[in-house]
Amino acid sequence: MTKRILIGIAVVLGLAAVIAALFWEKFTHQIGTMQSAPPPNQVEAVTTAKADRQSWKPTLNSVGTLVAENGVTLSAEVSGTVAELDFESGAKVEKGTLLARLDVRVETAQLQSSQARAELARLNVERNRELRSQATVSQSDLDAAEAQFKQATGEVAAINAGIEKKTFRAPFTGRLGIRQVSLGQFVNSGAPIVTLEALDPIFVDFALPQQRISDITVGEEVHVTTDGAGGQAFTGKVTAIDPRVDPATRNVRVRATLSNAEEKLRSGMFASVELVLPTAAPVIVIPSSSVLYAPYGNSVFVIVRKKNDKGAEQTTVRQQTVRLGVTRGDFVTVVSGVEPGDEVVSTGAFKLRNGSSVFINNDIVVPAELAPKPANS
Repeated sequence: MTKRILIGIAVVLGLAAVIAALFWEKFTHQIGTMQSAPPPNQVEAVTTAKADRQSWKPTLNSVGTLVAENGVTLSAEVSGTVAELDFESGAKVEKGTLLARLDVRVETAQLQSSQARAELARLNVERNRELRSQATVSQSDLDAAEAQFKQATGEVAAINAGIEKKTFRAPFTGRLGIRQVSLGQFVNSGAPIVTLEALDPIFVDFALPQQRISDITVGEEVHVTTDGAGGQAFTGKVTAIDPRVDPATRNVRVRATLSNAEEKLRSGMFASVELVLPTAAPVIVIPSSSVLYAPYGNSVFVIVRKKNDKGAEQTTVRQQTVRLGVTRGDFVTVVSGVEPGDEVVSTGAFKLRNGSSVFINNDIVVPAELAPKPANS
């Protein structure tokens, strides 16, 4: 019994020693941090920018999907063996270009026979018309000859239609997809041969809430970006607005048309869409780098110039809470907290606190842009 008590005491003392060591380490770390903190009168170098009043057109943002102007999958209407393949995967073709053909040897032979019968029937009609004009044959004989001629020409047309069903031509100018059949392969009815899509121009379909229907009109400008095009922005126009609102989402579908001469945009791509409304509104803008974002409120440091007790000018900062609006490029709009002309810290704000002394050095400043184009890294 005594042995168990001694073991329990030893365990308790060991735990107490570990806890004391952890507290001592944390205490010494805090002391070291306090000792290494910069003195309150240290001057920090910063860059600044002035809050500017600009006129921005408001925008509506959405996500959309790129859709080809024309897009089809060419499929076999009837079964047969692939006898010709006259295209390469991914090639650009013109409307009417022959792409593939199934085996039509039987139909070709039948066509020759039918054409011969049709020619004979035509000659018979002409002969009977001449004889009828001389009252040598009856009207019923002429009617029978004309009926045989029509039947023969109908057979020729039917065989030609069957041959056309086994012949695949590009229905419009576009770019082919990957070939899905091989030469000599037997394909069943409905089997896909190749896809064809017209990519210039290209559509982008996106949705906007029903509350914005009155703000949308055909012809408004849209800006589209997608990761698949390296972040390049494409400009287009709204060309169609669906008259029906989706009852499940209460959104209206909108379609814009984009120029895509280089075919960087492909159907099915995910895209970010920015619809530019026509009416401009005045806003106060500052560089986004000026803002200290925090859960309890965003803020900026405003430059304050005043004279000290000795009459010398001293530059300090005042931390100011701000309410932000929309972001565009390297700028963000300020709804409240900053007035036009206020000078704010644009870089170096992370090392400041309210009342810090600063030294302004704007010799090397990366200018903020509304449409930045960073180099590929």
